[in-house]
Amino acid sequence: MSAAESQSQEATKSPEVDAAINRAVAFLLSQQQANGSISDRGHENAMTSLAIMALASVGHQPTDSTPEGAVMKKGLAFILGANRQDKAGYFGASDGSRMYGHGIVTLMLTEMIGMGGDDQTDEAIHQACQKAIDLIVRSQRTKKPAFAKGGWRYTPDAADSDLSVSVWQLMALRSAKNDGMDVPSSTIDDAISYLVRSFTSPVDINGQPRQAKNGFSYEANNDSPTFTMSAAGLLAMQVCGQYESPLVIGATDWLKEHPPKWGERFILYGTYYYAQGMHQRGGEIAETASKLVSAELLSHQDANGSWSSSSGEEQNAGKVYCTALAILSLSVKYHYLPIYQR
Repeated sequence: MSAAESQSQEATKSPEVDAAINRAVAFLLSQQQANGSISDRGHENAMTSLAIMALASVGHQPTDSTPEGAVMKKGLAFILGANRQDKAGYFGASDGSRMYGHGIVTLMLTEMIGMGGDDQTDEAIHQACQKAIDLIVRSQRTKKPAFAKGGWRYTPDAADSDLSVSVWQLMALRSAKNDGMDVPSSTIDDAISYLVRSFTSPVDINGQPRQAKNGFSYEANNDSPTFTMSAAGLLAMQVCGQYESPLVIGATDWLKEHPPKWGERFILYGTYYYAQGMHQRGGEIAETASKLVSAELLSHQDANGSWSSSSGEEQNAGKVYCTALAILSLSVKYHYLPIYQR
């Protein structure tokens, strides 16, 4: 870490946020199971990976001689253990988390490359990553109707697409590319085309939307933006390198008028995308978003350090899921995870 990065992290820290994160970290540590998974409601691959990323996002590493490091090391060993990833490279079957979980696990592993603590573990991470990335690339090439081409959905052979599944695959691909792994440019180009179709205002031949201030929808060719999908679309475009796209600017402006509000459907899921996407915009936009996210989350943290959600679907996913997403949202500005860096 450079001196400038260290100073930047010190400048962004806040005692209230740090205290909330410390309580949340303690909760995640308490949820590790005997087999090494970190989970409370199933989907062990996905939840363990979210928890490991949450811990890494606030500066912990599996090589640390600390309780946090020990939990991460055991969780990583669980993910790399027998029967978690099938012969095709897929992580989403063994725990039922489907392509959502596959993207999450792959992203976690790509972020952990070089952090295994020994050559054998690092090689196991790299091999698992390569197989998982290859599956993502193959899955996108499944024959789909024109409106769904370029995206991903629930299973590797799905003939349709949605933005919610697609953004996890794109974050994994971006992280893999950051690691120097081979990601075909055609995969990114096709994904961008899908994202453009998911923007809720049609674009002209020059890529300019008819209505500049707009958002993204769950599926392509829909004219009803939502908070969660607009935040996901904003981040997905940035992950594809489209930082100054008219769609990025338009979604940013739309999100300024539709900030995260407790009670929103999938509020914690959307807040994670919002925090990361608005952080990438930088300057006053990033600072305002950070304050909104901190105020919203700190006022809803439970006494034991965990978070629950106002959204029923997220409640059903469990407190590990909610807490990991809350930590990831609060920690964006600390820059510990490479995927947070522009």
